[in-house]
Parts: sequence; C-alpha cells; structure tokens
Amino acid sequence: MNKIRTGDEVIVLTGIDKGKIGRVLARVDDSYLVVDGVSQVLRHERPDPHREKEGGIHSKTMPIHQSNVAIFNAGTGKADKVKIRILESGQRVRAYKSTGEEIARSEQ
Repeated sequence: MNKIRTGDEVIVLTGIDKGKIGRVLARVDDSYLVVDGVSQVLRHERPDPHREKEGGIHSKTMPIHQSNVAIFNAGTGKADKVKIRILESGQRVRAYKSTGEEIARSEQ
C-alpha cells in the first residue's frame, strides 16, 4: 500500500522547491510523483505543422522522487508521516502519525 496517493496534498522537503505545497497529480511509477506546481522546467519545442503544434518555450511539470515529499497535515500546518492502521473489520486505513487522525480519502 502506497502511503502517498494521487490527490494527496504534499509538501516538498528538499530541493529548489523546498516548502512548496501541492497536490499529487499522478504516480509515474513506484518511486516518482507528479506534483502540481512543483519541479517546473522550461522546454524549447520546435513547431510541427503536421500535428498543429506551435513552437516556443513551454513550462512542463517533471516528476519528483517520493522521498523528497511528505504528506501535509492541514491540522498542524506541518509535514507528517503516515501510518497504516488496521480496523476491526480488517480494513487498512491511512492515518497521520503525530495526531492519529485518519486521512480523508481523496477524489481521484
């Protein structure tokens, strides 16, 4: 079970975007995430008239490793760790480690 999922609000811990808060847009693979507004790069693209694609300089969001982000706890206003709690029914739910509060399911 992945502790950080699509739709979660995360805070960047290291790098040039340290301290930025964004929502996870996608998981590229087991280790990399695409976070909204984080790790923006500029790409120079050539025009392609066959695909009706304009050329120029475009901003693109690049993946970031999941070890460089932590889930953002809005209650405390800080980064937090995630623990997996097993309910009596056998269901596994995610919870903030500091407060024990269950993490709300995000709409995907």
